[in-house]
Amino acid sequence: MTASFTKLLWLLLLPLFLSNLAQAQSLPSIASKTEGMQRFPGYFTYYDDDATGKIWLEIDKLEQEFLYVNSLPAGLGSNDIGLDRGQLGDTKVVYFSKQGPKVMLVQPNLSYRALSQNQNERRAVEDSFAKSIIWGFKAEAADGNRILVDATDFLLRDAHDVIGSLKRSKQGSYRLDASRSALYLPRTKSFPKNTEFEATLTFTGGEDAGRFVREVAPDVQALTLRQHHSFIQLPDSKYKPRPSDPRAGYFGISYFDYATPVGEDIEKRFIARHRLQKKDPRAKVSEAVKPIIYYVDNGAPEPIRTALVEGGRWWNQAFEAAGYKDAFRVEVLPDTADPMDVRYNIIQWVHRSTRGWSYGASVVDPRTGEIIKGHVSLGSLRVRQDYMIAEGLLAPYEDEKSENKAMMDMALARIRQLSAHELGHTLGIMHNYAANNNASVMDYPHPQVKLDRTGKIDLSKAYDTGIGAWDKATVTYGYQDFPEGTDEKKALNEILAKGRSEGLLFIADRDARSPGGVHPTAHLWDNGKNATEELRNVLQVRDEALENFSEKNIKPGAAMSTLEDMLVPIYNYHRYQTEAVAKLIGGVNYSYAVRGDKQVVTEVVDKREQQKALTALLETISPEVLTVPERIIALIPPRAPGLRNSRELFEKRTGLTFDPLAAAEASADFTLSFLLHPERASHLVELGARSNSLSLQDVTQQLITNTWKSNRKKGLEEIVQLQTEQVVLTHLLALAHNENASYQARAVATATLKDLKGYIESKLRSKSQDGYQAHLTLALARLNNPVAEEVSPSRALDLPPGSPIGSGAVIGCD
Repeated sequence: MTASFTKLLWLLLLPLFLSNLAQAQSLPSIASKTEGMQRFPGYFTYYDDDATGKIWLEIDKLEQEFLYVNSLPAGLGSNDIGLDRGQLGDTKVVYFSKQGPKVMLVQPNLSYRALSQNQNERRAVEDSFAKSIIWGFKAEAADGNRILVDATDFLLRDAHDVIGSLKRSKQGSYRLDASRSALYLPRTKSFPKNTEFEATLTFTGGEDAGRFVREVAPDVQALTLRQHHSFIQLPDSKYKPRPSDPRAGYFGISYFDYATPVGEDIEKRFIARHRLQKKDPRAKVSEAVKPIIYYVDNGAPEPIRTALVEGGRWWNQAFEAAGYKDAFRVEVLPDTADPMDVRYNIIQWVHRSTRGWSYGASVVDPRTGEIIKGHVSLGSLRVRQDYMIAEGLLAPYEDEKSENKAMMDMALARIRQLSAHELGHTLGIMHNYAANNNASVMDYPHPQVKLDRTGKIDLSKAYDTGIGAWDKATVTYGYQDFPEGTDEKKALNEILAKGRSEGLLFIADRDARSPGGVHPTAHLWDNGKNATEELRNVLQVRDEALENFSEKNIKPGAAMSTLEDMLVPIYNYHRYQTEAVAKLIGGVNYSYAVRGDKQVVTEVVDKREQQKALTALLETISPEVLTVPERIIALIPPRAPGLRNSRELFEKRTGLTFDPLAAAEASADFTLSFLLHPERASHLVELGARSNSLSLQDVTQQLITNTWKSNRKKGLEEIVQLQTEQVVLTHLLALAHNENASYQARAVATATLKDLKGYIESKLRSKSQDGYQAHLTLALARLNNPVAEEVSPSRALDLPPGSPIGSGAVIGCD
């Protein structure tokens, strides 16, 4: 570089340098700017300006990364919209960067990295993918490298996207009203490793407020919630990420490392887990350097609070199996603690207007997968639902003094299990739907109700009372602390191999939740080693409960119309076992095998087992199962004034009166939606062509034989029978016209319909009884005019919700 060029460059840069120097000199000192304000030292020091209602943030960590999390400490109370108390937002790695007079809050793009010592290689990746500047601040005062900014607008913004949530759920167009929003100082605090801010925000508008908002808001034109902001020091570099394995059952993080050699996988995957180390990794059993402690919401009432503590403590059994002593504890949250404080792992008791999903969320370091904070949200109405199911099963109310301890025992047993289940998610563990028979609390449990020797319903072992074998194995995989020199990859494989040798299998959400799923053991809310045998047991329990169903299912003085509330879960008691049995038809056993682990890759379910499943499944749409007994119908009047008509009740086609036909229609439609699902139908075609399996023709022929061609019933059973046949027709028409089904599946459905049409035409010529004749005439008209509105199974009535209501049917929920 020549001297003349250097001089020219200096002359060009001098004005900019002088401008920055003048600006730096013109900024007041932090002390003078904050005179009279209350100072709160901590990870980030802040100042409370009570006169203006502002928060001033002192930034002394320029270009230093930290974690930023927003959350919702005071929610809306609507399960359908979400926005629950305690809901966590995303965890972001961010840093402050000074750019002239501005200070930017920058989020680097950690999804794409170059883990290389070569600075240029890292820069090439960083510059190839966008960063995000979350907020821009103006420097208002400075002392050397310490800068003061006004953080008020940043803290008073809608960081949790309440406005977007309301809009997406079609509950109204809202805007943030600054005049009705303010910082919430009781929950604004600073500690050595984290600084916590909270704000009260009011959202106005609501001229188009939806039903869910109207159910919970005192004034739909002003929704006031609180949002929380956490600035958290990043953990030190001593944590060692643990590689993810598809067989281990963990959530985790992933990113693309562009410094990876070409012959290796560019995507890196690591499990999410808390940091846990043994004091002596060489010892078979050792205390932890720092135990994991969870705190139960002190706002949960007794005896529920104790049940939550007891259920959460089950996990200590798993950590003991992994070689830890007293490494996992559950205690009650101190009155002085803030549930949103990142230092506390929380089991929070959340109230909503309707029962809904519970879920386990975590603050996870996006760089490594280390869990910083576990946060469980448990819906409080779930315990009441379980209690009501017990009431429906037992019909316990002989008189005003009647008590039945079994109902509360069952409800509390479920709460213990739920506490353990959701806490498991915050330990990093996924659902495992192949872990029935008490192998894991990470399955969804249906109450294991039996008939005792006298034929009476027994709830004594409705839910399990401890951690399962799978839970112990997966905690050992995730949390074992190996002594120095151990071949960790080999040791982890040995842990998984030991679990397989004990018959443990992991199957996750996608496989179990799909209505066209085929795994023979992966189901939600099912029981039993054999799904078909358990369906028969469940139907026996249902029969006994319906036989005993009477006014004794409600307390003396209760409106008789509330009997419908009790009837819903009993009439539909078999719904989940029905779903489980459907997946045996065309079923394929498989695992998340990796090359060389000697697991079953795929194995078609034996044709005889498929046939047993089909026979049992067709029983669920028989008139005997679907018809509500006359004596029960006579007990249920129209809804009493003051009692809500809710989606928890049966849908009706009869206006105000109880509609037993609608209940039967919804139940039949439920079974058929699984049996003739387009994915299952297409799969049955494929299996029938290449293996000794039931074919789609086998299924449709037996379906027609058991419905349209079965012996005629009398009375209400006859009407239920005719109605079910129309529902069968609906599903066959839908399959024949469903472009998502394979051509041959549609062809088989079309051929079945052609044969059925011939059968109906022959029956019409026989001039049978009027009701049956009308039924056949309608069916023939539908076959001759299969317009779109006639071929959609959604035209049938839906079952009332069995699973928790709302938008939480996702990974990490129950």
